[in-house]
Amino acid sequence: MTDFLRPELGALSPYNAGLTLDEVAARPGVTRIAKLGSNENPFGPPPEIAAAVSEAALNVYPDPVGRRLSARLAELHGVAPGQVMLGNGSEDLLNVLARAVLRPGDRVVTLYPSFPLHEDYAAMMGARVERVPIGATGRIDVTALCEAVAAPARLVVFSNPMNPVGAFLSPDALDEVMSAVHPDTVVCLDEAYHEYAAGPDYGTGDPYLDRHAGPLLILRTFSKAWGLAGLRVGYGVTNSADLRRGMDLVRTPFNVNAPAQAAALAALDHPEAVERTVGVVREERARVAAALTEQVLAVLPSGGNFLFFDLGVPAAPVAERLLDYGVIVKAWGQPGWDTWMRVSIGRPEDNDQFLAALAAVL
Repeated sequence: MTDFLRPELGALSPYNAGLTLDEVAARPGVTRIAKLGSNENPFGPPPEIAAAVSEAALNVYPDPVGRRLSARLAELHGVAPGQVMLGNGSEDLLNVLARAVLRPGDRVVTLYPSFPLHEDYAAMMGARVERVPIGATGRIDVTALCEAVAAPARLVVFSNPMNPVGAFLSPDALDEVMSAVHPDTVVCLDEAYHEYAAGPDYGTGDPYLDRHAGPLLILRTFSKAWGLAGLRVGYGVTNSADLRRGMDLVRTPFNVNAPAQAAALAALDHPEAVERTVGVVREERARVAAALTEQVLAVLPSGGNFLFFDLGVPAAPVAERLLDYGVIVKAWGQPGWDTWMRVSIGRPEDNDQFLAALAAVL
């Protein structure tokens, strides 16, 4: 690293944000693109959202704490508005959290394989990341996770459902983990894919906001099921006034723009759009999983809008070949998982294009 850069940056790699539509459209022979690499909502938001965005004031700064949106979200979670904080996507709040609580040498516990930014932001602050790998069946090893979080740690952070694996904790399993957490530890539950897993078998962190003794932060986003990835709006709910105060001190003052706040408010008026999307995605997820299994590929069960499967050969060259067919997926690059690929669940025609292309390439 150059002398004027912090040495911690040497442990980081650029985030793989995936290819854009324009980049793939420029490839010879590509006539149709199935963008299945970023877990986006292929149906987009209802038309009312665009109207709300067009009416947002552009000549003045947005509400720095998003009072109207925070109040609506607080009502949704049954908490006070002061317990809600907004972010430029939920990953913005992961960055803010790391800067607010982590110091060089701090221990951070996460599941593995993971959303890379859970580890990257910790490494950025000089913290030590301890990984709890998933079990051989693609399930979360609850016993191993409980043992890891019982020891002193500055931060425990993981996705539930997990990205990229798709596994999630049941209410009983989450209760085991939360009961085992060391009292001095900050817990961050990243529930970006909450809507796709919601049901009696899925354990959300909401019940712990009023009964967990230590600091807890639950992250949600409008980028996935709500279809607002282009506007970047996420939020966190916490039980700790001190954690909220610390994060406010290090976040940028206007970290969620006015159109994004307006869009999120309008989206909350149309939960039926999310219900339709989730219904289609669940049906298509089962269909695509069955088709991949027929190709003798190991496919893990998923509670998200994506599937994680083992090609048995390095995934990066396969992902590159799929681009020639107009299909964008994500080859997983974390150590030990280089033969695994994550594919988002799109519209039926997108999924058909992916399955046909994968069969041709393999």
